[in-house]
Amino acid sequence: MIFNKITTLALILILFSCNNQNPSNSKKEVDQSFQNKGHELVYNMVQKVGNYNQLMDKKDVSYTYSYTTPDGKQDISTEKYIFDGELSYGLYNKHERTMPQLEGPIEQGYNGSDYWLKHNGKKLTDAKLLKRVVFSRPTNFYWFTMMQKLLDPGLNYKYLGEKEIDNDTYEIVKITFNGKDDKPKDIYQLYLNKKTLLVDQFLFTVAEFGVVDVPFLMRLEYENVDGLLIPTKRKYKPSNWKADPNINEGSWILVDWSDIKFNTNLAKEIFEG
Repeated sequence: MIFNKITTLALILILFSCNNQNPSNSKKEVDQSFQNKGHELVYNMVQKVGNYNQLMDKKDVSYTYSYTTPDGKQDISTEKYIFDGELSYGLYNKHERTMPQLEGPIEQGYNGSDYWLKHNGKKLTDAKLLKRVVFSRPTNFYWFTMMQKLLDPGLNYKYLGEKEIDNDTYEIVKITFNGKDDKPKDIYQLYLNKKTLLVDQFLFTVAEFGVVDVPFLMRLEYENVDGLLIPTKRKYKPSNWKADPNINEGSWILVDWSDIKFNTNLAKEIFEG
């Protein structure tokens, strides 16, 4: 069915897209000088949701991650991260989209240098399965910390003007990524609500696979958790550069983060596997 093809492609591309970005930790924020108006708008947004230093002060986080495709298949995992070092762990009690061939719980982890995978408590060494872990661990971490990472070094900002959507005025900022090689880099196009300063939606490409003409549209809803504004509800699908929500109307992929807890004193041993 067509939505199966769309959602499978979308999941794969999401994984590759996020790993095309700079994987290093964000730098502590200092006195800012701005490239342009677009850079300043992103900076102001990050101060509104909670900046990098505020995130690091939380030390760690645990939450429930739910991912639902248009055909009703789900992944449900317990995610745990330590922000310093970007350590990442996921326990999947339901994984109809991630390694569905494995019955029973699976665990994924990244300890700061190595990735690992367990199935029913037993470590797996299959290279194909581990490759998926190498994508999903930093990807899930990146999405959770994305707003703060939009001030990482090596990003370029361009202000594209204003646009009215559903009676709200948005300021549009295009972000591109520098790199050490000549490979094409991804493009993010943020829609910042002029009234709230928040990113209500954004477009992004997956240049690694030549997907530059048909970006994905991501829409966000926020929740205040321990003083930080977290985009706990999100949905995404293929769109166009006009961010037309009517394209592929039935193909929204739904993502929900719940039961978010910061500063839980996570032990590093959790991430060792």
